[in-house]
Amino acid sequence: MRRILIALIVFVSAAPLHAQGRKVTVRWFGQSYFQVVSSTGTRIVFDPHAIMSYPRQTNEADVVLISHPHQDHNQIDVITNRERAKILVGCKGMGRKMEWNVVDEKVKDVVIRSVGVYHDKAQGMERGKNAVFIVEVDGLRIAHLGDIGHTLSAGQIKAIGEIDVLMLPVGGVYTLNGIDAKKVVEQLRPKRFILPMHYATSVFDEVVSPDEFLEDQKNVDKLLMSNEFQIDPDAKMNAPRIVMLGWRKGG
Repeated sequence: MRRILIALIVFVSAAPLHAQGRKVTVRWFGQSYFQVVSSTGTRIVFDPHAIMSYPRQTNEADVVLISHPHQDHNQIDVITNRERAKILVGCKGMGRKMEWNVVDEKVKDVVIRSVGVYHDKAQGMERGKNAVFIVEVDGLRIAHLGDIGHTLSAGQIKAIGEIDVLMLPVGGVYTLNGIDAKKVVEQLRPKRFILPMHYATSVFDEVVSPDEFLEDQKNVDKLLMSNEFQIDPDAKMNAPRIVMLGWRKGG
């Protein structure tokens, strides 16, 4: 009996230490290509690309999420274990025959669902449909907006729900520009972090810089010497931070 009590004390004492040690790792590889790794090691990849301007960035994944079937978002060849990874697409078909593919699944310790939106301001008539992915991992709710091209309706805001981490395009041309991206941030009100994506970098200029989005923003952390940062799900934050990452390890 004494041994059982000691074992229970050790278990209860150790549990909070494990919880406090949780970390979610986020890596950015340019454009809309992210890898998120849960505290247990589950790897989620969003919108992988193989844009020639960037060095080829390969990754392993347990699940790959593709917001829409355009070539700078759906290059599963960069996933080295793609035969074993689960591939979830937010849209099926091409052009005006494209339709949303509703996703609501659990992969290991990660819950994933999708919300249908558009790639433009004309309800898909110009560039088709797009999907927002909402991923629940380690108690965090991460939303990746893909190539969204418009501000959100009340129904879309409700469907997406509360968000801790928001990944949104800010580079205009094909997606939200800086001004509209700010409006979407106000609509979704992420609690922890805002990660700009799909903007011009030193090696890729088919879209514009993030300057318009960053103008007058005071809550910006420029971590440009790395493409990686970690989130502590248990940490308290007074206000959300905008995190600017480099697109490769080492800047």
